[in-house]
Amino acid sequence: MGSVLRLFLAEEDADPERLDTLTGYLRADLMDLDVEDVSGLPADTIPAGARSGIVTVIGGLLVNLGDAADGLAAVVSAVSQWLKRGDAPDRMVRIELDGDVLELHQPTPADQEQLIRLFVSRHQPGTNGG
Repeated sequence: MGSVLRLFLAEEDADPERLDTLTGYLRADLMDLDVEDVSGLPADTIPAGARSGIVTVIGGLLVNLGDAADGLAAVVSAVSQWLKRGDAPDRMVRIELDGDVLELHQPTPADQEQLIRLFVSRHQPGTNGG
């Protein structure tokens, strides 16, 4: 696969320190997966329409999937599980891959599962998207 995901985290009313802490927790979870690397998002990769500045950069991660066949599904599943933890305020994670975007923002479990399946299926080898 060799794909690189861009993740952008947001939490309602989070200051940069809080967002940095959350990003660190998610990064640690993702590093436990069969992925090549998880690193901070460089400042020049802020998406169009996003608020510019340090908060967006602090809340960003690059995930290099390497050659793991199920890497994308594992990462998206881990992000979904991370969003469900604790008594979290309003959180959102935006996942970008090859111009395709998946935003997970407190949908119902069934809706979230359907969104994840659709996103992952579009990037499987042998499909139109992958």
